Amino acid sequence: MLNIFSLANGRLVQEEIESLEELKRFQPIWVDLQSPTLEEKRWIKQHYGLSIPEDVMDEDIEESARFYEEDNGELHLRSDFLVDDEDEPRSVRVAFILNQHNAELKSCGVLFSIHEEDIPVFRLLRMRARRAPGLIEDAKDVLLALFDTDVEYSADTLEGIYDDLKAVSVRVLDGNVTDDYAQSVLADIAWQEDLNGRIRRNMLDTRRAVSFLMRSKMLGAEQFEDARQILRDIESLDSHTQFLFDKINFLMDALVGFLNINQNKIIKIFSVASVALLPPTLIASVYGMNFRVMPELEWRYGYAYVIALMIASAVGPMLYFRKRGWLK
Repeated sequence: MLNIFSLANGRLVQEEIESLEELKRFQPIWVDLQSPTLEEKRWIKQHYGLSIPEDVMDEDIEESARFYEEDNGELHLRSDFLVDDEDEPRSVRVAFILNQHNAELKSCGVLFSIHEEDIPVFRLLRMRARRAPGLIEDAKDVLLALFDTDVEYSADTLEGIYDDLKAVSVRVLDGNVTDDYAQSVLADIAWQEDLNGRIRRNMLDTRRAVSFLMRSKMLGAEQFEDARQILRDIESLDSHTQFLFDKINFLMDALVGFLNINQNKIIKIFSVASVALLPPTLIASVYGMNFRVMPELEWRYGYAYVIALMIASAVGPMLYFRKRGWLK
């Protein structure tokens, strides 16, 4: 899908392009390619003279491979954007190409973005730019607004993680933790930990991208200040993600502690039962001896007497343990 965005009365207007002729009719500031076909890439090449590299979506982590400037003035950035999906939270790689210096090319002043799937941050920015005039003035504003919206989206996701962990902590700290509940809670905590880690990694990537834009000296004074504000927001999110990591670790330790308590209760019951059965075992051992002279062997009610003695010797310790609260 190939979407272009142009400015009309200070608002961002979207058009979906289905042919090269349609593309020639507009003067956009942003061209968004979602899972572009070979034909759509050819349109971009023919009209703008921009060749989209085959490895534009590579998963390189080196900064030199993700943020660089070509000899013709094209600025290349590859950044990750968070997708907080209930079934599969993930980060989606987006490649940006921006030419701000070479006015001989039609691509000058146009931001090109290439990605494989729709991204919530992009939808949110499109909605805001349509409703708020003056929010976007050029391609650089689009790029900064995308990073700013990504930070805000990550902050909202962090608030959701905190709410989920708060609900879990109420149940865990209540002390009524069964093995089945502990299993579900551990899975939920692991899920939140993974999402929190993705957010932190995403913010690290956004910080690197914004810092690269600031070093490129392509931003105006107001845009430079906007970039600095984005970095300050990221710094505040870093401390929040660390707080959530600490909370997750505390809940994990508390949950494991309660599981150990449950296991200790089971072991305690077995230990108490073993101690209570020691006197009957001793009695049975005495009367199991093969001595010739044992007066009780001649008793008429000797068997019943021994059975009653064994029961009494077992019940007595059990009552004592129960009184002391050791069976709870």
